Amino acid sequence: MLRLGRRAFEAHEPVIMAIVNRTPDSFYDQGATFRDEPALARVEQAVADGAAIIDIGGVKAGPGEEVTAEEEARRTVGFVAEVRRRFPEVVISVDTWRASVGEAVCEAGADLLNDAWGGVDPGLAEVAARYGVGLVCTHAGGAEPRTRPHRVAYDDVMDDVLRVTVGLAERAVALGVPRESVMIDPGHDFGKNTRHSLEATRRLGEMVATGWPVLVSLSNKDFVGETLDKPVKERVVGTLATTAVSAWLGAQVYRVHEVAETRQVLDMVASIAGHRPPAVARRGLA
Repeated sequence: MLRLGRRAFEAHEPVIMAIVNRTPDSFYDQGATFRDEPALARVEQAVADGAAIIDIGGVKAGPGEEVTAEEEARRTVGFVAEVRRRFPEVVISVDTWRASVGEAVCEAGADLLNDAWGGVDPGLAEVAARYGVGLVCTHAGGAEPRTRPHRVAYDDVMDDVLRVTVGLAERAVALGVPRESVMIDPGHDFGKNTRHSLEATRRLGEMVATGWPVLVSLSNKDFVGETLDKPVKERVVGTLATTAVSAWLGAQVYRVHEVAETRQVLDMVASIAGHRPPAVARRGLA
């Protein structure tokens, strides 16, 4: 059972985490949800399309203009409070690596801290423990926040992923983070080249076998683009194919831009696996 905020999810229940970027320079939408009104409209549509988690980020992952902790908090804290007010049942996640920002958003009502940079600020897990919120423990290959990988190498990328993510998860629980609210994430593209991300996907079952719920953040990423030689706006099909494979291998939470399309993929895989009945079953029965 995965417990986040007011929600509980069964072991085979796929969960969608919708991305809402509060940045002017997002790689995907170039700031489409930087202002409050379009961002709130995005939340409303994502929830209607089947997202259970809203992941709010105030700093884009890649290199760019410096964003201080104060500016990151300005972009996210008030928005978290407004989403909490308007959508009391939704799980609110904040994508941050900074403990100070984590504390501020937890005060505003966040349920989950999504640490995409692999525990670079160890105080973030302490904040999660203090507030009793969930934590995503990600493999980033030791990369500094907002840097791109350069000639990174692993003897065995999945061995490193397992060592780091399970270690971070166990530390979080030891600090007091509820065990049922901790997830591990292989960190596609983070501290990895395309071949590393493909291998991490192919061997995702090894992460699932640890017993920790697995989150994957695949949506329109560079490893999809390089694999198919497609620009950002033409990566949806590749993303959905990777989503289907990840679902079959047992990942539970999916951080995405395209919520409705992902919902269909996850429902189809769940039905093939026998975890979900067809929505309608008339064929051959009349």
